[in-house]
Amino acid sequence: MRDVNEEPAAVGRRALAESIEQGGGGLGVADLLARVRTATAVPGTAPAPAPDLDGLAATIAAAAGRHLPTGRLSPDADFFDAGGTSVDAVELAAELEAELGIEIDLDEVFADARPVSLARRWLPLVGDRPDPHLAPGTAPAFGAPPALGAPAAPGAAPASDAARPAGTASAPGTATGSATPPASDAAWAPSLASETGRPAGTVSAAAPAGASGTHSPATTAAPAGAVPAGGSAAAPGTLPLPFPRTPPAVVRGSTVPGAPHRPGDPNARARQEDLDQILADLALADRLPFTDVPEPLPPRRVLLTGATGFLGGHMLLDLLRHSDAHVYCLVRAADQEAATERLGAQLRGYRLPWSSEVRRRITVLPGDIRRPRLGLTEEQWFTLAHELDSIVGVAAAVDFLRGYQSLRSSNVLGTLTLAELAATGRPKPLHHISSVAVFNEVGITSMGEDDPLAHVDRLVSGYDQSKWAAEVALRRARDHGLVVTALRPGGIGGHTRTGAYNPQDLSSGLISAFGRFRTVPAFRYLNAAPVDWVSRVAVATICEPDAWGFDYNLTGVPNTLDDVVRDMALGGMHVRVQDWDEWRADALDRLKAEPVPELAFLTRVLQSPTALKLCEATLQGPAAEAERTDALVAALGLPSATRYDAQAQLKTFEKLAGDGLARLPHRDDQPYLWFAETTEGTVGPVGATPATPCSMALTLSIASMYQLVKERRVDVGGEVTCPAVHAEPLTVERGDVWVRPEEGIPQRHGLRHQLLRYRLTLRDADGGVWWLEGRKYARARRDLWRQTRALTVEIGRDGEAASLLGEVVVPADSYVRDQIDGIRVDPRLTAQEKRAAKLTWLAWFGVEMGRGLLAPFARAAADLLDLRRTTTLTEPNR
Repeated sequence: MRDVNEEPAAVGRRALAESIEQGGGGLGVADLLARVRTATAVPGTAPAPAPDLDGLAATIAAAAGRHLPTGRLSPDADFFDAGGTSVDAVELAAELEAELGIEIDLDEVFADARPVSLARRWLPLVGDRPDPHLAPGTAPAFGAPPALGAPAAPGAAPASDAARPAGTASAPGTATGSATPPASDAAWAPSLASETGRPAGTVSAAAPAGASGTHSPATTAAPAGAVPAGGSAAAPGTLPLPFPRTPPAVVRGSTVPGAPHRPGDPNARARQEDLDQILADLALADRLPFTDVPEPLPPRRVLLTGATGFLGGHMLLDLLRHSDAHVYCLVRAADQEAATERLGAQLRGYRLPWSSEVRRRITVLPGDIRRPRLGLTEEQWFTLAHELDSIVGVAAAVDFLRGYQSLRSSNVLGTLTLAELAATGRPKPLHHISSVAVFNEVGITSMGEDDPLAHVDRLVSGYDQSKWAAEVALRRARDHGLVVTALRPGGIGGHTRTGAYNPQDLSSGLISAFGRFRTVPAFRYLNAAPVDWVSRVAVATICEPDAWGFDYNLTGVPNTLDDVVRDMALGGMHVRVQDWDEWRADALDRLKAEPVPELAFLTRVLQSPTALKLCEATLQGPAAEAERTDALVAALGLPSATRYDAQAQLKTFEKLAGDGLARLPHRDDQPYLWFAETTEGTVGPVGATPATPCSMALTLSIASMYQLVKERRVDVGGEVTCPAVHAEPLTVERGDVWVRPEEGIPQRHGLRHQLLRYRLTLRDADGGVWWLEGRKYARARRDLWRQTRALTVEIGRDGEAASLLGEVVVPADSYVRDQIDGIRVDPRLTAQEKRAAKLTWLAWFGVEMGRGLLAPFARAAADLLDLRRTTTLTEPNR
């Protein structure tokens, strides 16, 4: 419906923005900013006059509304929750810079994208801005001025204060407008109030004592008919929620209240206003109803949120495969048809089945985790409350750029809504997908399943803060009798069999950058596991009642820096280790010089001071411990956790390379291993006896062991000397050797099995192009040594049939000297790695040649042993 109601130009602009945000479009942040700044600069436009808080918030809201599908935004609504994208935020920042005449930090927009919050943050900058267009002493306001444009009387209270009803106090030091809770909070409160039985208008818990500037919890409800600033009239019985009443902290060295910390500050902490909001949100958990213990039975009716996501989609299929449950999938969409279509498209995109059997066992519910009662009708809500026997919360806003204020609706309030549903009606457990991000404090010493979480004031990223707040709130819900299971994945890697991956996952982005740029930052551990293992263990926990109510780290076996370097070297990708700052600068320079649209999100992360703190904590953190998870996996007979190594990443890396994110080893790269091969023999015209000498001096090489395992192919270079073709040697432009092509199956019926197949493209001194096709065959004869050295060749002009036939043979005295003793390995490897590379090649090649030489003897033996005296009856005779 959105696309139908929008203008065609707006539809096209929005498609471009979503394409860029998902990794398409080819524009980096710097290019995009330059583009929109040029577009929004209007020659001759006078700077806007200095605003008051409400006027500035209205101006920002109006500008933000132009970037939204609805065309409007309430001053206290979040820009991203209203449908804005990261690209829209970049364009909005550039537009506001031109309109307000100030320099805007894009990180501040992501930190809290509510217009009223941005206005509070930017008001000192806008107020101090010189305005040459105004007469001295004149200070008109933005928006609708009081009394027909006359300036407000000195000392007069702002309009928002004047409209405040008697008895409603504003905390000293709190900016006007901050006392208005967001619309999502105001709508969320009645849902809880209806279950707890509190009468309308009762006082809710205030921010905890001890917070700077906090007043006693004596907040008087607004009288009927009072309309909060920037919002609509609250419904009768609306319960006021606790919200921050502490004035924004002033960062040392900054004149802007609540400004985020800049990189390089060793004492970087979370913003005080975010901490106050977190404490207020935690208080909401104390208002959940008390509940009884659920029946310890495997679930039969499950509500799953986040089924359109990467992990959620795999968990949906695992629930259907490994249980008899019927799954209700909450999908954000306008109606059921759109929700079903979206779910099917997402599952197919992750290479998961979307069959009639899957559709038969699920019920798709259009809704929204951010809305009261999940966006469901009252009838749907209470039906689910009494019919469900398990709730699985996977849905979350995963964005490392947005701040806590922007993420709390999805990641915290949505989680509390699920807890409310779990405690309503029939008792049921809540299985919450958390994250090891709850430990993302720089310098934390351990990450065990029962270890203390990070200090929230040392979590700078909004994503980390929101996951911490959700898990701590659910710990409080346990005190109300709710059975909560916290499942904490680390980095979620691609599927080990299908190669499906999450393009917006930080682990996928880093692995892609490692393989593409052949550099890695120095890190301690990478706590990552493939999505198929994470999903399987999570679903097993959900289906096992004895496992409910505990915390689990689904992180697999951590990778060390040595593990990653060794795995990539084995795959032919020899990487250079850099310190974090050097690697980040180098990666940004390369992404700027050669933009990779699919890695645009990684560029934004590496440019964000807040997201950099998350990366630093992730790369410098300890290994996650998972003793309880390992014990559960062993008890249930599930596949044990293994390191997410090169073999497990093989399919994913192939898909990453196919999608343009990574780069596989290429024949033009430094060879991993190489050796020489010389042959001598004769060739002649087709049908004649070969009499013309012909020799080849070749270099056989492999770029990686991946090339052998996946393609069974060796690269070839060198020269071919054949006077029958040209008096001068011919250069090999491209050459390939396949080991046991088609698994050695004979080309024709008989006992000649293929050992090796050569295909060379040659160019003579005059520019003519020729081709050479050669084969080594295995036969059931005793001359095995010669069979491994003799090569039957055909030579012809490009595009024409063969004109020369013959045979060339590797001299016996050069075979061992060149192809065994003469093996050379990449000098960048250590001595131990060189020995391992040689032995690996010789073992693999030896096994393949042995199988090839044995095949014709096995075929001959099978024919000889077929000594049946009676023929096999045919069908008609039976």
